[in-house]
Amino acid sequence: MSVEFIGYIGTHHSSEIHPRSGPTLQPDYVEKVARAHEEAGFDRALIAYHSNSPDSAFVAAHAAAVTRTLKFLVAHRPGFTAPTVAARQFATLDSFNGGRTAVHIITGGDDRELRADGSHIDKDTRYARSDEYLDVLRQEWTSEKPFDYQGEFYQVEGAHSTVKSPQQGSIPLYFGGSSEAAIRVAGKHADVYALWGETYEQVKDVVTRVRAEAAKHGRTIRFSLSLRPILAETEDAAWARADRILEKATALAEKNGFVRREPPNEGSRRLLAAAAKGSRLDKRLWTGIAGLLGAQGNSTALVGTPEQVAEALLDYYDLGITTFLIRGFDPLEDAVDYGRQLIPLTRELVAQREREAATKVA
Repeated sequence: MSVEFIGYIGTHHSSEIHPRSGPTLQPDYVEKVARAHEEAGFDRALIAYHSNSPDSAFVAAHAAAVTRTLKFLVAHRPGFTAPTVAARQFATLDSFNGGRTAVHIITGGDDRELRADGSHIDKDTRYARSDEYLDVLRQEWTSEKPFDYQGEFYQVEGAHSTVKSPQQGSIPLYFGGSSEAAIRVAGKHADVYALWGETYEQVKDVVTRVRAEAAKHGRTIRFSLSLRPILAETEDAAWARADRILEKATALAEKNGFVRREPPNEGSRRLLAAAAKGSRLDKRLWTGIAGLLGAQGNSTALVGTPEQVAEALLDYYDLGITTFLIRGFDPLEDAVDYGRQLIPLTRELVAQREREAATKVA
């Protein structure tokens, strides 16, 4: 199976080592980063969702207007828009950009952030709500005639969308969440299940569990892994760069008065469990930033030369990962750099692995 690369389009220049300068939404920056990802050979780019951030679908619409082939992964939190309305919004976006939309469902594991948008239900209830939400979303995308739905959270009568996705009627659903409740919903609904960058052992475990859950519904599922590659011409130089990134991140966190707290979600706890085993794991997995900042999101890295990191990505590919969501601590510069060597090198290694597998079958 071919490999997919997903980048990241922020709405301003910032990262764990770069403080934001200027407004949170900078259209010129969005345009620059979108074009850079397209030129670098990324398949898609993620637009994130937070309770205080610009609307991800509108950002994707703007990025699509300045690109031709780059696809988009639009993060979306279910429960704050009626699923019938959201389905039509995404189908409309997908029609305008020529079928370049996928939706990343993030139910949300941080109660404090969710309360900012008015949600006060617990995690298990949120996932139960997401389950119904995705039931309705899919039907709105695919049903050729009006349908009714009666659930605990959503009840619709005569629902029907006249706008359909050009992607054979349905938009791909990516799904994030590492709790048992999340895995149950992912197995039923997700086309792609997304993990953060964990150890080989952890990834193998999650892939096995999610596949088993999907099998209960007669479904197959693909897997995505999120990482922050740190590249240099030599391995020593790459690790030295990682050390500098940690120094800068530490200084910026101290300047901002960062206080580490107990992570509110299972995904972060899994990353911290890995970090507790050491800052360098497996061949070249680095947990320095995850350990520093409490594993707030995609924060583990692969460190080495482009060839070494590509080989590490191939190891994950052999465990069932076919999508890599990669972004750097220097967001724009790293995206360009990944396109020069890491992406083509990894694609060639995967193609070679596929040729070897085909030869064995023959």
